[in-house]
Amino acid sequence: MLESIFSEVAQVSVSVESCLICIVVAIILGVVISLTHKFTTKATPNFLLTLTILPVLVQVVIFLVNGNLGTAFAVAGAFSLIRFRSMPGNSKEILSVFWAMAVGLGLGMGYVVYTIIVTIIVAIIMIIASKITQKISNRLEKKLKIVIPENLDYDEVFDDILNKYTEKAELCKVKTTNMGSMYELVYIVELKNDIKEKEFLDEIRCRN
Repeated sequence: MLESIFSEVAQVSVSVESCLICIVVAIILGVVISLTHKFTTKATPNFLLTLTILPVLVQVVIFLVNGNLGTAFAVAGAFSLIRFRSMPGNSKEILSVFWAMAVGLGLGMGYVVYTIIVTIIVAIIMIIASKITQKISNRLEKKLKIVIPENLDYDEVFDDILNKYTEKAELCKVKTTNMGSMYELVYIVELKNDIKEKEFLDEIRCRN
């Protein structure tokens, strides 16, 4: 059931029927990847379109190199770097790009059923992980940066606000900025339950 639909992996030619099947499946799985990425994180329409088309392009690359995996990985790897050459992507974007590339690679080798199963499993894992992450996000430690004038005593000036809104707050870094006229304080904080970040930041801003 999980074998390739091609008679030979490194064949010189591919039948039109097999090629069309892989292209249609690649488009469908590309849509699945795109929708999963949209559900789990914020994304631009252009990036979602890229995730939809990328499996087809990688699959075509595999066809053109006649199943030569070394050449296919080199070309597909170069494709993946284009999106991140001028603007770095976050970890979820990188994951989705390589997921789309893996789908295209599997379909290019003819493993249609195997690729469909893996895509469904990965989509389910990403959705479940996203839900769990959202529930515990308020308990995660966050980095808070505050820039204050040089004549302000930073040792205790924000202590009452931090005690009111956070479970714990640690001043981990202090450095001068703006040609030495300002201090930049870096805290690692963990907000209390049911605390609105905007209210917390507004109090710090007013105190500052």
